Amino acid sequence: MVFVTGATGLLGRVIVLELVKQGKTVRASKREQSNLNEVKESLRYYSSDHEFFFNKIEWVNVNLGCKESIIKALVGVEEVYHCAAKVSYDPLEKEEIFYLNINITANILKASQSCKIKKFLYVSSSVIFQDVENNRFITEDSKLISDVDNTIYAISKLKADRTVYNAMKSAHNIIIIHPGMIIGSGNRNTGSLQFLKLLTTGYFTFSGGTACVDVRDVAKIAILLMENNRFGERFLIASDNKTYKDISTMLGRGPGKNIPILLNRSILTIARIPALFLRYFFPRLRLLTKENIRFLTSFPKISNRKIVNELNYHFIPIEESLIFHTNHLF
Repeated sequence: MVFVTGATGLLGRVIVLELVKQGKTVRASKREQSNLNEVKESLRYYSSDHEFFFNKIEWVNVNLGCKESIIKALVGVEEVYHCAAKVSYDPLEKEEIFYLNINITANILKASQSCKIKKFLYVSSSVIFQDVENNRFITEDSKLISDVDNTIYAISKLKADRTVYNAMKSAHNIIIIHPGMIIGSGNRNTGSLQFLKLLTTGYFTFSGGTACVDVRDVAKIAILLMENNRFGERFLIASDNKTYKDISTMLGRGPGKNIPILLNRSILTIARIPALFLRYFFPRLRLLTKENIRFLTSFPKISNRKIVNELNYHFIPIEESLIFHTNHLF
């Protein structure tokens, strides 16, 4: 049996679907208030038999903050995919982000070790890698960021990653994957999809860029790595590197459509000064932190060579991915 955390999330739901399609028995974690109807409806984008596969999933309410609750959910389980995380750059959500991304990861890892789980895959993020100079590509051997002067999301994933990596050095059953920005269809209120909506439908964009990847690719690669027992390794997952301007203009902005205004670091830094006072009236302005501005105006480039070479994998092109998912979402 396979256990998936964050199974109602953007990535988790697709991993669950792919596993069930392969005939695996899957136990999927959810919160008591999770909207399973929304999950089921979104799966129709990925399979014409979505209801058939959805009904094969064993959904269980799990308190991921409680080790005993996790251990109970792990009875009979041999493999764990830990996808649960909160993607947010809001400083007011720092405590929740750190709890969900760091503490819960530690809980799941300890419970899995107690239950002698045979295979464990952790979904980290490419944001924990330092940018490299001279326009070179980040690889799995690149240095990691520090836990200061970075976005709260990146720091939370870094600290969680350290916990898993330290366990991986002594346990020989752990895989860590580092996806770029995941493009998918699902709950529109998630941080990553809200950002994608801003880039594709908003009146402005940013001067930075990011590595991008389709959620279907991440799910398939995660399962392939587990099937091939690629333990003790990190894997960066990205289809391509795109500027935010590329993403904003890729979906056919032409005559009659808005040309997005490009916001660079200088503009955002200047805007941050009045934002310090106006954020009490316009709460979203609190997102204009120094760390977030640096994130939006930087362009770290990710190499996918390891995955492509070792799995002979062919990624979905980003433009095709954007068209597919934005047609469903927006």
